[in-house]
Amino acid sequence: MKLLLDQGLPLSAAALLRDAGIDTIHVGDIGMSQAEDTEIIQKAREEERIVVTLDADFHTLLALDEAVSPSVIRVRIERLRAQALMDLLLMVIAQCEEDLEQGSAISIEPSRIRIRRLPLIPDV
Repeated sequence: MKLLLDQGLPLSAAALLRDAGIDTIHVGDIGMSQAEDTEIIQKAREEERIVVTLDADFHTLLALDEAVSPSVIRVRIERLRAQALMDLLLMVIAQCEEDLEQGSAISIEPSRIRIRRLPLIPDV
């Protein structure tokens, strides 16, 4: 499992996740802190990484493109410190590993995890 943490998430969380055995980079570590969301999606796709973000735009972009990758985890809990974010992501990875490997848009809210498989095609 490989993660790409978006801007807005604690930079130090990437190091904690790496220490926990998860291959993780932060956009700030690779000179992409000002990158457009589409560039971050492309980087994740090229490196087979899962995007972790606070931004709803990633799920929208996946839907518009009818994309099958990359998986995106949207954290809808603000102001998480690095340790709390790491604990949350480790739990989500353990619970949703197959969904993440198959391609999914996951939203984490304080009381639930919502999983939608890619591609995100609207109901007709």
